Amino acid sequence: MAKKDLVIQTEDGNAGAGLFRSDSAAFGNAARAGVILYMDAFGPRPALDAMAERLANQGYIVLVPDLFYRFGPYGPFEAKTAFSDEQKRAELLGLIKATSLEMTQRDTGAFLSALAEGGANGKTGTVGYCMGGARAITAAAAYPDRIAAAASFHGGNLASDAPDSPHRQVAAIKGRVYVGSAGVDNSFPPEQSARLAEALRTAEIDHVIENYVGMAHGWAVADHSVYDERGAERHWDRLVTFFRETLQ
Repeated sequence: MAKKDLVIQTEDGNAGAGLFRSDSAAFGNAARAGVILYMDAFGPRPALDAMAERLANQGYIVLVPDLFYRFGPYGPFEAKTAFSDEQKRAELLGLIKATSLEMTQRDTGAFLSALAEGGANGKTGTVGYCMGGARAITAAAAYPDRIAAAASFHGGNLASDAPDSPHRQVAAIKGRVYVGSAGVDNSFPPEQSARLAEALRTAEIDHVIENYVGMAHGWAVADHSVYDERGAERHWDRLVTFFRETLQ
C-alpha cells in the first residue's frame, strides 16, 4: 500500500490531501476507478487513512482531501472528546460553518484532476461521512459526467430548508446514490429522509436510502465515540458492493 501526500492547488489556495493506491499485481493494467473520500468534521487523520487504505485494497485510487485548508493550521481533534471540550467544540463549529458546500463543490474540480494525475483512469465515486456526506452528493450533482456513484454515511442536513441543501440539486445527478443514515440522528431526521427520497424518486435517480437501526451518528468511523464494529462492517459491505456494481 502506498500513500502519497499531495498539495492540490484550488481556486482558493492549496489543499493538503492523501492519495492512496495499492500496487498489487492483482490489479494488473486494468483501468483503475477513483474515489474521493470526504472527511467528517474532525479532519484527515489515521482513522480516515485506514478507511482509504481499505478502499484502495479493493483496487481503487483514493483521495482524502483536507476540506478545512483555507483556515491554516487547526486541531488536531480527537473524535471521541472534541465536542466535549468547549474550546475545541467552538473551533470545530467555526471551521464547519465557514466551509460551505459551494466551496467544496468548486474544490472538487481540482480533486478530480488530482485523482486523474494519480493514475485513476476509470469511473469515479465519492463517499462522505458526517459533514462529508452532503459533499459527496453535491459533488455528483456538480460533476454529473465525471462522478458515477455517490455514497453518504451518517450525513447531516441532506434535505434541509437551506438554499444549498443537497436534495435541491439531485436532479443533475447522472449516477447512483446510496445513503446510510444513523437510526436516530437529529442532523438527518425522518422528515429530511422523506424529502430526500421524494427528490431522488422525482428525478428518477437510481438510489437507496437505508436506515441503520441502533446506530448513532458517527458509527462507521473507528475513532468515533459511538463507533460500532458490527454496524461499521455492514457499512463496508454496502459500500464495497455499491462501488463494485457501479465503478468496476
